[in-house]
Amino acid sequence: MDYLKFDKAQLVNTEYSLKKEYIRTNRAGSFASSTIINCNTRKYHGLLICPIDNFGGENHVLLSSLDETIVQHDSPFHLGIHKFPGEYSPKGNKYVREYLMDPTPTIIYRVGGVVLRKELLLVEKEQRVLVRYTLLEANSSTTLRLQPFLAFRNIHSLTKANLDANTRSEDISNGIKIRLYQDFPYLYMQSSVESEFVHVPDWYYDIEYKEEKKRGYDYHEDLFVPGYFEMNIKKGESIVFSAGTKEISPKTLAKQFDSELKKRVRQDSFENCLENSAVQFFSKNSHGTRIINGFPWFSTSERNTYLSLPGLTLARGDQKTFLDAFDTVFKRVCNRFSKDPAVNEGRFSVDVPLWSFWTLQKYIEAGADRKEIWKKYSKKIKEIFQSYKHGSNLAIKMHDNGLLWIMEQGVTWMNVKHRGVSLNRRMGYVVEINALWYNAICFALEMAGEAKDTKFVAEWAGVKENLKESFIDAFWDESKSYLADYVDDTHKSWAVRPNQLFAVSLPYSCLSDNQKKAVLDVLENELLTPRGLRTLSPKNHEYEGVIEGNEESRSKAFHYGSVYPWLIGHFAEAYLKLHKLSGETKIKRWLAVFEDSLLEHGLGTVSEIYSGNPPHKPNEATSYGLSVAEIIRVTKMFNKSSLK
Repeated sequence: MDYLKFDKAQLVNTEYSLKKEYIRTNRAGSFASSTIINCNTRKYHGLLICPIDNFGGENHVLLSSLDETIVQHDSPFHLGIHKFPGEYSPKGNKYVREYLMDPTPTIIYRVGGVVLRKELLLVEKEQRVLVRYTLLEANSSTTLRLQPFLAFRNIHSLTKANLDANTRSEDISNGIKIRLYQDFPYLYMQSSVESEFVHVPDWYYDIEYKEEKKRGYDYHEDLFVPGYFEMNIKKGESIVFSAGTKEISPKTLAKQFDSELKKRVRQDSFENCLENSAVQFFSKNSHGTRIINGFPWFSTSERNTYLSLPGLTLARGDQKTFLDAFDTVFKRVCNRFSKDPAVNEGRFSVDVPLWSFWTLQKYIEAGADRKEIWKKYSKKIKEIFQSYKHGSNLAIKMHDNGLLWIMEQGVTWMNVKHRGVSLNRRMGYVVEINALWYNAICFALEMAGEAKDTKFVAEWAGVKENLKESFIDAFWDESKSYLADYVDDTHKSWAVRPNQLFAVSLPYSCLSDNQKKAVLDVLENELLTPRGLRTLSPKNHEYEGVIEGNEESRSKAFHYGSVYPWLIGHFAEAYLKLHKLSGETKIKRWLAVFEDSLLEHGLGTVSEIYSGNPPHKPNEATSYGLSVAEIIRVTKMFNKSSLK
């Protein structure tokens, strides 16, 4: 495939181009995102979106967009594009000739005899976006105008014209600084060459975000434009525009752009696109290393960190970042079991601590020492086990048969709520919770045995044996040849869902090989798609095959048939363990088909979710860390010696 490249015919067609979005991030928590023609279709789009300490570190849109105008012979040609009610204005996409993502988002404009290249990147460890303009062709003197559209608001909200905004700007070296509201940082906008800033302050009303409209949210916004920068540009000349939260010497901008560009991973293959996408999810600060769940609207969570760490770090040979991120999240999870209210943040989903054991198992597979892990984490591991045993700070209790019983709705990964009401009933004995519980006990006993921790072994060895037998009795049905999704006081749910997959894929399983194969056959026949696994079989009367409508409709579809790419990691792992070399062909064929997804939604990355019905259209977050992580992990599975 011709990687991440689009031509004029595709770009002028807004029905096509507005569905293609890019994401660029840095290591300071900032990101830039828009469509490939730079027409914002989401409230989450913007050129500089960054965390603001004064607002709890939440992301805020400072610079929404930057419109370019080419002026020759006193005639302006507007390259920007915005959606207003009933129209696009201006219609700068008609001048776009080419869009490239490698090595950084790049647009080529042609206006008569003028050819202008625009390149965008974020500075790695600063809250700063750089845009470089290069005049490739021109037959006469040319002027470049840059018009910034400012938002200064939280990414989840929209702004309206108001009298509270401080619309005054102050001159600085080759630019201005402006701060619309108190407690925000100043936005410093500067150019690498001398420019004139023309003060023409005005609000632009009712800019429309079509994706928010489709999702059932407010979709009109007013943005403030303080004026425009104007500068002459010669053929062959490059000018760098900077927007950041600190002032910079204009003389350093060209050098900084070149330096940052050299750090970029090429996006010229499937593997390199995944590598480039993977590094964008990490954010490091004084509180530790975090993994952002996804873009453009997610923050971080414990479960996603545990699940994505092996793919985002270990599969890429980065054990240091793995350990930094694991320790950051493990400390936070363990604080939930503390009796100290100053550090205890309350209850959380019951599977979260159990996934930490799987994550450590992957660390050991990558070469870590079991004895060292037990030495470092055993105290907290024992606290976690006691909490599950006695139900401390968890909506759960361990029965005499060793199984865990969930006492509340909405505490598993299939947890979607609308107005505080859970849309998916799952209580009692839940299959993946108990599969994770068995795996955790077996793993801990293995480490404790090697460390000669006889007290721990004596306490939990009997639970392990009891649990294995109880698991089969509770969940397995010989005639159906698969596992129940949950068992409560009134019935067993035989809805075919992917949760039973973990009873096959985890390192320790209660199932025999024949039972594992039977489960995988059911999952392959009813849930497997070219984009991952469905969350519910299409044979079920509650199946929702399309993600559409308002928030409630979309939220319900998440776990009633929608496809999650990340589940393929566990399916592939289980399948390859059972089928060895004969399973490689199937998984490689699936990967080859999945490669096309890199051009469908978020360019060069993997979306959060896909519709259950063909053609499995992408939806929700345009770049999802767990999706990327598990696709990377699948690609690396073929290098294991056990499969050769």
